[in-house]
Amino acid sequence: MPFTLPDLPFAKDALGDVMSAETFDYHHGKHHKAYIDKANGMLGDKGLEGASLLEVIKAAKDKGDKGLFNNSAQIWNHSFFWQCLAPEGSTSPSGKLKEMIDSDFGGHDALLEKLATESTNHFGSGWGWLVLNNGKLEVTSLHDADTPVANGMTPLLTLDVWEHAYYIDYRNERPRYLKSVLEKVVNWDFVAQNLDGNGASRADQQS
Repeated sequence: MPFTLPDLPFAKDALGDVMSAETFDYHHGKHHKAYIDKANGMLGDKGLEGASLLEVIKAAKDKGDKGLFNNSAQIWNHSFFWQCLAPEGSTSPSGKLKEMIDSDFGGHDALLEKLATESTNHFGSGWGWLVLNNGKLEVTSLHDADTPVANGMTPLLTLDVWEHAYYIDYRNERPRYLKSVLEKVVNWDFVAQNLDGNGASRADQQS
């Protein structure tokens, strides 16, 4: 089966003024869908029909196929990103996740500041990430379509810092976009599930 555009895990207007329905019309309905359409169009020529998304990402990286890697990894990153979002105030860090945040960063506010700084200072297009790496929480950023699942890290949370993620609602104000997302609409329940290895990410639906 070809890859398909997953439904958003919430209504397009569920995130209020943090991310508008118009943003989702373009970001999910056009940008995400375009990556899927382009990747699907390449699978036959690459002999990868029926492969899982993670298998396609790995094969593309191993072969140095930038076109296929960029489109397949962007499918994964976007599908994961939607799961990282939830209506304002609906979740907060708790349990093991909170304990590790306190231990590895000195508290929730310190983690948010580190994520905001890393993602704001990331030059050009890409993604800010909270990952589990060698048993510890780490904040990093990756360029363009690159993804932790291609680099031996466990992704827990991501922030899309491509301009198409925020330009409709925030124009060029990336810091304001990041502050709004981090302080209001992070799905910490999903982050905790990823930490426990039980994440229900639609990014993996075909892996």
